[in-house]
Amino acid sequence: MSDTATAATLDPAAAYPEVNAVRAALAARDWAGVRRVVDAASPVGRTMLLRIGADSDDLEDLLRYVVLTDPDDSGAAAMLGMHLIRIGWGIRSGARAQHVSSEQFSTFHDWLRRAEVVLLDGLARHPADPALWTARLISARGLEMGLAETRRRYHKLAALDPHHLPGQIQFLQRLCPKWSGSWELLHPWCREAMLAAPPGALQAGLVVEGHIEHWLDLDGDEPSLRYLQDGPVRAEIYEAAQRSVWHPDFRRDPGWVQVANGFAMVFGLLDDQRAAASVFAMLGNLATELPWGYLQGGALDNFNTRRHWALAGAGGET
Repeated sequence: MSDTATAATLDPAAAYPEVNAVRAALAARDWAGVRRVVDAASPVGRTMLLRIGADSDDLEDLLRYVVLTDPDDSGAAAMLGMHLIRIGWGIRSGARAQHVSSEQFSTFHDWLRRAEVVLLDGLARHPADPALWTARLISARGLEMGLAETRRRYHKLAALDPHHLPGQIQFLQRLCPKWSGSWELLHPWCREAMLAAPPGALQAGLVVEGHIEHWLDLDGDEPSLRYLQDGPVRAEIYEAAQRSVWHPDFRRDPGWVQVANGFAMVFGLLDDQRAAASVFAMLGNLATELPWGYLQGGALDNFNTRRHWALAGAGGET
């Protein structure tokens, strides 16, 4: 059975085996074991592993103990900050603001303010840690600190690592109208980030993510599809594919699975079976919650349905 025929999974450990090592070390309360894995990763991989690790349950006591006994451990500070943000966001939920109660907002902001204290203290000791700045982009958005402050934080990150994809994804979200940004700010920034990165880099996926966010914001299937099918938008999507998933220098760097899933979904929305099949063949069974969760039905069902359609049309295995 080929990997395209196996059951799809949303677990990032299927693409990044280091995730299981981090999870196992956290479950064993072995912080030294966590450090061995994350410290060996690239800066982007390190931020990704810390963020995924932060999704584990019941971590606050462990991480506060580590930070208390070793205040210079910026990885522990980053994971603790991300963990506190994750708790707060779970209380807020992913609903639009008009569907979140004032009590939810109050509790959400309280958790994010706790995270800010941890992250600020971490940055006082390690101002050059991209994971800490990435976490502060999330808290700035949740606390509605304003675009000027969010830009300041992003520029601090970009000065350390101009192509730090986890932070760029967070800044992209802040530029969306749902977070008081605008399409006039978002789309040019996505394109600039793509063109500033080397050919084959993952940053081209930011262009697609921006167009998916715009598509999602439109009311009704017909206006949404008209937007994606608009000549300049469609051309920009295919240009982004040529600079990333279709480029000979495209690598399976941390974050590539989400980028490829974005292309797979948008090609499906454009009804381009051949283009979608080329990306699904690359992905095999590797799905991501977003963007597939934006469609009606579960993310895995949407991924499987579109994969079957794309590969069947291309003569591939399903």
